[in-house]
Amino acid sequence: MEALVLSLEQYIKTGQFGLIFLLISFFGGVLASLSPCSLSVLPIIIAYVGGYSKQSGIRTFLQMFFFVLGLSFVLTLVGIFCAIGGRAFVSLGGSYFILIMASVILVFGLNLLGVLDFTMPTLVKRMPKGDTHSLFLYPLLLGAVFALSSTPCSTPILVGIMSFASLSTNLIYAALMLFMFSLGQGVIIILAGVFTSFVKNARIFSNVSEIFMKLMGLLLTISAFMIYYNVFSKFF
Repeated sequence: MEALVLSLEQYIKTGQFGLIFLLISFFGGVLASLSPCSLSVLPIIIAYVGGYSKQSGIRTFLQMFFFVLGLSFVLTLVGIFCAIGGRAFVSLGGSYFILIMASVILVFGLNLLGVLDFTMPTLVKRMPKGDTHSLFLYPLLLGAVFALSSTPCSTPILVGIMSFASLSTNLIYAALMLFMFSLGQGVIIILAGVFTSFVKNARIFSNVSEIFMKLMGLLLTISAFMIYYNVFSKFF
């Protein structure tokens, strides 16, 4: 926790993140995939991408791999756009934009804690149907679509990471944050696709994931207040 605070202080002063934020992004992706509402979607994803036990393990792995590749590509682009947009707004709004992003982080942190109850609308509500026998193209496109249709459980974590990415002065690091988040999601998706029993067994983690979701909400909330403190401390 001390290392996280020091890394956050470094970010507030310089806009440069430390390695710990990449690890948190990856953990956030894993956590988002193990949340109850995300686990309920996993069987649908696997069925749409390539079916269950009708195919060989290698073929299923390749299909899920390209699905995750499409997911990662889109979210990495999102990270880059967040950083570019953040640079523009910081140059125009300065501390006002930082306060807005801190408020976004706070709102979604409180949402994870259960203090605020709301759900974000998804851009894509229904997964497109296609050729489930496709080995590369269809899983790749489906992964790109899935990146825009986050579940209610994963949206607060994703938006929180996007907000941090928009405050980064390093485009590569901002892209890496979203890429690590997608990898965290991808690990669970690939395991669920290759090992059909994984989804059933993973439900054991749903109760534990709720605890970690609260911790993630607490982390976002503390981060928001630290950003507030850094901005307003200049006036004292």
